[in-house]
Amino acid sequence: MKKQIVTLAAAAMLSSGFAAKASADTHVVKKGDTLYQLAVKYKTTVTELKTINKLSSDSLYINQSLQVPGTAKSVQSVKPPAPAPASPSAANTYTVKSGDSLSKIALNHKINLKDLMSWNQLTHHIIHPGQVLKVSKTASGNNDKKPSAAPAPPPAAAPSGSSGNYTVVKGDTLSLIASRNNITVQQIKEWNKLSSDMIFIGQKLTLGQKPATEKPAEEVIEESSSASAVLAEAQKYIGVPYKWAGTAPDGFDCSGFIYYVLNKSGSKLGRYSTDGYYSRSYYISQPQPGDLVFFENTYRQGISHMGFYIGNNQFIHASSNGVEITSLENSYYKKHFDGFKRFY
Repeated sequence: MKKQIVTLAAAAMLSSGFAAKASADTHVVKKGDTLYQLAVKYKTTVTELKTINKLSSDSLYINQSLQVPGTAKSVQSVKPPAPAPASPSAANTYTVKSGDSLSKIALNHKINLKDLMSWNQLTHHIIHPGQVLKVSKTASGNNDKKPSAAPAPPPAAAPSGSSGNYTVVKGDTLSLIASRNNITVQQIKEWNKLSSDMIFIGQKLTLGQKPATEKPAEEVIEESSSASAVLAEAQKYIGVPYKWAGTAPDGFDCSGFIYYVLNKSGSKLGRYSTDGYYSRSYYISQPQPGDLVFFENTYRQGISHMGFYIGNNQFIHASSNGVEITSLENSYYKKHFDGFKRFY
């Protein structure tokens, strides 16, 4: 009898081992899973996962069954290799991880976003996991191995005091335009009758005292006052309670608040989630009142919260406490900060 019990126990162990091995070739998607995370876990690539599962996009859904490479069975048991010793310049460089943004990297390293882009010769905000960035002016050129893009040649400089027009393109700021053209921000604001540093794509700026074609004053005033109108409207609803999917003054969620305020201020933008507004905007290095501020990994993975930047390192948003003004130095929001963006 004793011999029979031992035999049954051994059979059970073998059966259990076989089941573990067989199930290792599939993965059931859990909340928070992404193709990138699964590729790392199973020592493969996103492309291979999409190919073997015939996926046409990066979207996954909970309880979805995915095929993974057969080597997955050893993922949990194989001891990871010891990390390579840090190079002397490691403190001056940073390797991009999934979910990183230039704004967040600059904030975490207490450096200016403009400097971060300059040190790495970046002309846009697109970065990718594994990319090595210089986070110090004295960093070695490790990033040269994977340049994100060739630096765009600066536009021809307009001599101070001379006349000339410039059309604002994506990524421009008054500081950037001024430095490229050997003039000051204050001069640009005076020549164009700007009351704030806010500019928009396609806007024509005069870079001289006697413009060849002067922008109508009423057009400049209308544009520069739009942000003020948005923030004035937003502040009317301080104290309105939180309501899931709410888009009216009886209750807002964060994206519903953005939608309502923009439409009350004259915008025709549709109702989107935080992800939808995130994909319809671009990163900026010098936020102005009225710009958007995004946060990630709050109540769910990814971009999950947003608000309007109001200046002085503060933003107005619909939180679980209702519509309120909060400092970006708040420990919770500082931890989940993603970056500042502006609509295309």
